[in-house]
Amino acid sequence: MRIFVTGGSGFVGKYLTRRLAESGHEIVVVTRSPERAERDLPWAAVVEGDPKKPGIWQQEAAKSDAVVNLAGTSIFTLWTDSARKSIVNSRVLTTRNVVEALSGSGQGKTLVSTSAVGYYGSRMDDVVFDENGPPGSEFMSEVCVKWEEEAAKAEQAGTRVVICRLGIVLGRDGGVLTKMVPAFSRFMGTSLGSGRQWFAWIHQEDLYRIFSLALEDPELRGPVNCVAPNPARNSEFAHVLASVLRRPLLLPPVPAFFLRTLLGEFGNVLIKGQKVAPAKLLERGFSFRYPTVRQALEDLLERRSD
Repeated sequence: MRIFVTGGSGFVGKYLTRRLAESGHEIVVVTRSPERAERDLPWAAVVEGDPKKPGIWQQEAAKSDAVVNLAGTSIFTLWTDSARKSIVNSRVLTTRNVVEALSGSGQGKTLVSTSAVGYYGSRMDDVVFDENGPPGSEFMSEVCVKWEEEAAKAEQAGTRVVICRLGIVLGRDGGVLTKMVPAFSRFMGTSLGSGRQWFAWIHQEDLYRIFSLALEDPELRGPVNCVAPNPARNSEFAHVLASVLRRPLLLPPVPAFFLRTLLGEFGNVLIKGQKVAPAKLLERGFSFRYPTVRQALEDLLERRSD
């Protein structure tokens, strides 16, 4: 299968494109930095372009059997007006241009487009959200709704659309663990706020397997919660991480008011969270290789903990 990828140079994209290439797929990545991408992604063909803008890259997308749309600037920052604009545009405009590329040749093709569990909003209760859950009313919920609406338009061209609502991706070479592990290794790790907020997560290998299913299963379509079947509370995640790294938790939790003061509205992402279930995957009999936080962290960090 020839797979065209946006956002292939990021933390999630590097792992997914490499694993898909290892599975025999032909990978084509669009990037604004072709020289760096050619160095970092030797398993992929590289096309220069800015997916937020129409361009020649769309012709390459149109020639592919499937498009994996991963593009989006990081939300892990202070949400200033300019940051909000970047968060929205990097997702909505890119997806709009991908759909436009497929508009004349999308019949029988597949678009796997990312979204996030932030779709459901931030909650402190134990309500479980499956794919039928309603969107929240916060900034990230609004972003996800707009993002998904753009992707769904590809259906008009006969394209099968799968929306992957990602939880926090746990991996070796980037993401949240690269921020947490150094602090925990230096005895400075702790939980956040009350510690009772739910943490929806997924091991990078299970995420790859979900994307493979989305690309290959003609019956799978619509939103899919890409999270492990056993969400963890923030305090549980902190204790397991400390245990795997063989470090004690010595510090008290970071107060919620401090995070709100320091990070503004983004702080709610850290101190609230949401409890999300991969209902659609479980209904299809998908078997997670890393269903618990301990299994995931032991696999990812075993070399660090020796």
